[in-house]
Amino acid sequence: MAHIPINHPARPVYRVLAGLIGLYIVVFGVFGLVETSGDDFFSRGSHWVLGLRTNLAFALVSVIFGLVVLFGAVHRGNLGHLLNLTAGVVFLVVGLAMLTVLQTDANILNFSVSTVIVSMLFGLVLLATGLYDKVGPPEHAEAEREMRGSSSARPGR
Repeated sequence: MAHIPINHPARPVYRVLAGLIGLYIVVFGVFGLVETSGDDFFSRGSHWVLGLRTNLAFALVSVIFGLVVLFGAVHRGNLGHLLNLTAGVVFLVVGLAMLTVLQTDANILNFSVSTVIVSMLFGLVLLATGLYDKVGPPEHAEAEREMRGSSSARPGR
């Protein structure tokens, strides 16, 4: 059974990191929309915004997804926890998928190697954020701490 920390002391730091990532994604998407306006939706042009290559489709998806990540960062309940976990997995999966089609016509989001690297980094940070920002009543947090403390003290573990 997985044991995700409840009410971790570093939770505010992780939420700030998730918020900064969400803000970067929204700003990237807005600048990308301005830069690629008038192009085809899935164009493979050489438009670069904030160090990443983009097209109109990727810019639009970035604005929407960035707002979701921002919502998860400012939401105080476990919905934010689940959104951050999901966003982390999505970033990792999309980064790997785009890496496999980087030099093909299937690269519909116009990714470059730098975009893949940033997607992977954002995915890892958001996944870590999702793992450490779970909230719950103090009784559950104390029970989780006691269970972790007693399992490490047992012989054979």
